[in-house]
Amino acid sequence: KNGKFYFNLKASNGQVIGNSEMYESEVARENGIKSVKTNAPDAQVDDQTLS
Repeated sequence: KNGKFYFNLKASNGQVIGNSEMYESEVARENGIKSVKTNAPDAQVDDQTLS
């Protein structure tokens, strides 16, 4: 978008569940992806769905 780089987070069913910030370079985007992969397993989940 607008010449900047970003990534989408997708659920196992392929639905987009989040978008990253905009990065100035591909390298910065790749570092962002690595950070999510590293930190996501320990992230707190805030499920706000209604039953």
